Amino acid sequence: MIKHLLTASAVALTVAACGNASDPKLNQTGVNPDLPKPNETLAPAMKISPPAGWNGETPTAPRGFTVTAFATDLKIPRQMLVLPNGDVLIAEGRGGGAPPLRPKDVIAGSIKKQGNTRIDGGNRITLLRDANNDGVPELRTVLVENLNAPYGLAYVDGYLYVAEQDALVRFAFQPGQTGIATPAERVTDLPSRLNHHWTKAMAASADGARLYVGIGSNSNIGERGMAVEEERAVVWEIDRATGARRTIATGIRNPTALAIEPGTGLLWSVVNERDELGPQLVPDYLTQVRDGAFYGWPYSYWGQNIDPRVMPQKPDLVAKAIKPDYALGSHVAALGLDFARDGGFGGAFANGAFIGMHGSWNRQDPSGYKVVWVPFSNGRPAGQPIDFVTGFLKDGGARGRPVGVAFDSAKRVLLVADDLSNTVWRIAPAA
Repeated sequence: MIKHLLTASAVALTVAACGNASDPKLNQTGVNPDLPKPNETLAPAMKISPPAGWNGETPTAPRGFTVTAFATDLKIPRQMLVLPNGDVLIAEGRGGGAPPLRPKDVIAGSIKKQGNTRIDGGNRITLLRDANNDGVPELRTVLVENLNAPYGLAYVDGYLYVAEQDALVRFAFQPGQTGIATPAERVTDLPSRLNHHWTKAMAASADGARLYVGIGSNSNIGERGMAVEEERAVVWEIDRATGARRTIATGIRNPTALAIEPGTGLLWSVVNERDELGPQLVPDYLTQVRDGAFYGWPYSYWGQNIDPRVMPQKPDLVAKAIKPDYALGSHVAALGLDFARDGGFGGAFANGAFIGMHGSWNRQDPSGYKVVWVPFSNGRPAGQPIDFVTGFLKDGGARGRPVGVAFDSAKRVLLVADDLSNTVWRIAPAA
């Protein structure tokens, strides 16, 4: 029975692929992306770029920059944090575990796995120290291990905060330490029922008093029922001192990375949108996380464009939906976000955001698989995205897949976590 199910689903995928070519004339980036009509099919087009390996090569950066491997042989590096003393923390791990709901979920899961590393997640935080900034860490050590799919990281006032897939925890910690032996203190539980989207992004407020945690949905468009979506597709604000929390944004399908824009102190997020409406719906996006805002999921997208698949519909709620600030392209799977600070790299890369794009699985022509730069002016996006780190795709294969990005303003270095080759790449101005 299972074999017949897989065969039938594979045929459905082939049929779907035939009508899912993207239109190169559409511009799906910026503040006003082109939105074609929905193109729902029996199953979405699915194509993963198989792992290919770097074979001694490195990603490509703009002229005037060098790219080197800062750390290799990691165990699924996700998000990173640069500490005040310059040490770099890397959260490593894999979470999730929601069972498939539909036959095509089984196939989609199988196809997605083809693009993943075969390494088991480390469920740990690794510390790297490169005190002389020569690109070769003189110290590499496991800071803390036996965590539950760590992802978001923040350091405030003598505590290291870690967003695991089921809880926000903290450790007493001072920069300079190379190990943590004390047990974690639980700050608050995080929604973990099913954990279809397990990653819990995190950022500290500009003054350090509050922590923000992004919590993704448990489905594509609520097909598991809305009961399992309670406090999902939201951003929480958590009082660091008491653990009290409130929901500040809703309908934000999967906020995969959070960061504070340095000029304004405002919170921003990159968000992965829904699937199965065609290769160019719906654009993933970058947006300021506005207090009290509803971003549409699952009832509408990009403001008040109704998703016809969601039943029952809620026009009163859709009427409140706001548009995100900046489209990044459909299915690019943005997972990393950090802002340049203190003048960034200067020139064209002085003021703006670096965004890591993990790459598509559900369109025939791959999208994402790179790090882009979005220029900002007066605290807002200003202009089209610029490819900053590329070369992750070659001859149809994926040599790497970017996740978290971290800009070290003191050393003028950008770090990029690559969870396919299990590498952290270092991009710096050429000497």
